[in-house]
Amino acid sequence: MGDADDHHSAIETKITETFHDNDSSSSEDENGKNKNNNVEKLKANVYRIFSREKPLHIVLGGGKAADIFLWRQKKVTAGLVGLVTAVWVLFELLQYHLLTLVCHLLLLGLAFSFLWSRASSFINNKSPPPIPDVFLPEDIVLQVAAAFRIETNRAFFVLREIALGKDLKKFIGVISGLWIISVLGSSFSFLTLFYIAFMLLHTVPFLYERYEDQVDAFAEKAEAEIKKQYAVFEAKVLSKVPIGPLKGKVA
Repeated sequence: MGDADDHHSAIETKITETFHDNDSSSSEDENGKNKNNNVEKLKANVYRIFSREKPLHIVLGGGKAADIFLWRQKKVTAGLVGLVTAVWVLFELLQYHLLTLVCHLLLLGLAFSFLWSRASSFINNKSPPPIPDVFLPEDIVLQVAAAFRIETNRAFFVLREIALGKDLKKFIGVISGLWIISVLGSSFSFLTLFYIAFMLLHTVPFLYERYEDQVDAFAEKAEAEIKKQYAVFEAKVLSKVPIGPLKGKVA
């Protein structure tokens, strides 16, 4: 009888421990879920520049272009940066001309192909090396033209909306941007501006993703200060500017 009682008490102890473990695991799961929910709520409340709600990779398109901008394909990005840098050095620093470069490349290519074909036919009695047919596919050209047309029409629509005076903030932003571009255009050549923009696209997103929290905290303070200064400017200047047709004025 003593052995049976000990056996039953051992079974009861195991059952009690099992239920206790299940209760503790379930409570831990609930605590983990609550912590995850709290973390997600905190992340949702964190300020992100430009009111961004998605990760930077998704904002940039989430494809190969985003991988290149964020240096997730280091060989491809480094190759593009090296190629564009070489082109900028060649045309801007060395003052090489595009038409001259194209003619020199064609001369070298044609001369090499001609000499190779003549040498192979005379020495080895072989046929000349195959030269592939180069042509532009119609689909790619049409897609590029359609994309360019859509973006151009969108830009014209935005400019029209701004010119109609429906959004004063956007008007001031566009005017400021055009003025800055005009100043830069008078100081740099088009190729240099393109090179600067290219390098910024391949460095700023990468650095921002690495120091995202610090940049967003600084941007939040800067945005608050800009809003404060804009409110003062609006109260002192913009509020005194007459908007709309004058009424009650006799000609």
